[in-house]
Amino acid sequence: MDAQFLKKIYATHQVCTTCPSPADVASFFDTLLGALFADFTQLAHLSEAEFATLIDKLQKDLDRLLQQTPQAAQVSDVTQAFFEAVPALYDTLQDDVTGIFSGDPAATNRSQVIRTYPGFYAIAAYRFAHQLYLLGVEDLPRIITEYAHSKTGIDIHPSAQIGTHFCIDHGTGIVIGETAVIGNHVKIYQNVTLGALSVNKADAAVKRHPTIEDHVVIYAGATILGGNTVIGHHSVIGGNVWLTRSVTPHSKIYYQAKMYNDVTQDTDLIIFKTS
Repeated sequence: MDAQFLKKIYATHQVCTTCPSPADVASFFDTLLGALFADFTQLAHLSEAEFATLIDKLQKDLDRLLQQTPQAAQVSDVTQAFFEAVPALYDTLQDDVTGIFSGDPAATNRSQVIRTYPGFYAIAAYRFAHQLYLLGVEDLPRIITEYAHSKTGIDIHPSAQIGTHFCIDHGTGIVIGETAVIGNHVKIYQNVTLGALSVNKADAAVKRHPTIEDHVVIYAGATILGGNTVIGHHSVIGGNVWLTRSVTPHSKIYYQAKMYNDVTQDTDLIIFKTS
């Protein structure tokens, strides 16, 4: 290898001595998730004192990771605020388990959802990452959600706003953009995109992603784009629908194929109002 190139890349390591390791961040997330959910990992062999020590170690681990990345407040304050929020995050995740379990006939019990469903794993990563994002932490939230993305194929930006009882079924290929807003009791299937109409860097501070109101179901392959696009509550968006405009509450949106001589020639977007 060229000596000048070797020197160049060596220098990059010297200016990144405090960069948080993605592997360490992923380990923190997995350990925290396992501590909160016995179904995710078995810690019954620990005494109560040993379990308390594990939680204390997690707090110290977060302190250490935060010291390696910029944040708006003092490290100890951020760590304290995060762990004070953990009980509420746990309750919200239990609601998400309820949403997934009640929304999928194939789920036989809540434990199965926690142990095996990629949707739950990706939602948990988002919930923890979003809390860190709200506390002004940089880098760590994205590392957590991208780690979950690599394991599940579900890409949720940590700054998206997502309500309770969120259900992701199957999940592979889902993209939820940075400024997306999702209400309560929303169900999303695989390959759904909640994206932006523009990728212009000048729009970085603008709401670019859609708003999904309460009790909406979005079926596989649907693409919904634009910061001004609102999907009204209790609506159903059919598979492979492409939407760049709002729909009113209680709508059903789907494509209907036109047939000519038993051959599909074209499709029409159908908007059906249920009330």
